[in-house]
Amino acid sequence: MTDVVVVDADSTDGTAAIAAACGARVVVEPRRGYGRACLTGIEQVSPSDIIVFLDGDYSDRPQELPRIIDPILANRADIVIGSRLAGTRAPGALPWHSVAGNWAAACLIRVMYDVTITDLGPFRAARGDTIRSLALCETSYGWAVELILRGALARKRIAEVPVSYYPRIGRSKITGTVAGSLGAACYIFVRIFQYRWRSARSSRMAAPDARG
Repeated sequence: MTDVVVVDADSTDGTAAIAAACGARVVVEPRRGYGRACLTGIEQVSPSDIIVFLDGDYSDRPQELPRIIDPILANRADIVIGSRLAGTRAPGALPWHSVAGNWAAACLIRVMYDVTITDLGPFRAARGDTIRSLALCETSYGWAVELILRGALARKRIAEVPVSYYPRIGRSKITGTVAGSLGAACYIFVRIFQYRWRSARSSRMAAPDARG
């Protein structure tokens, strides 16, 4: 059984009414933050086998959901990221600075975490037990990398599949503005280094003292 949850961050464009009319369960989350909306969605679903995330602006296409969950159903992955850079992008769907930023962040993750990805796409899926075991907590821009970084450090199997990407309905607060893009990029890159440093520090503290 599929449970569709739409987290509405106090929108004024009729999103909640449209989603409810289409049969979705609407949850109002007045607290701001993309990660906050995703965390609220996790809290609302039962311990499902698979939890899927996608943006509600129709830049991600729900009909491609089988492509996202197939590696999990085949027991080849615990986490799956949909790559817009490896897939087909409609003209104007992703600004050049977003392409460059996602590519650079993905390269850094490959080097520092040994995870082969090309994008930090919002269309993603994970096993329900994996989601809960990672204790996700990022409420804003950090959500883009937290699942990947925590998953890698916990030695979860992370796979990537190509997905298509289309121009969003409406304007993005992140990629649609210079300030939003810079803020998100800084936050994401800081988190990539921060999670790696915290893991290394925890490993050093947990290592037994061999001096006797």
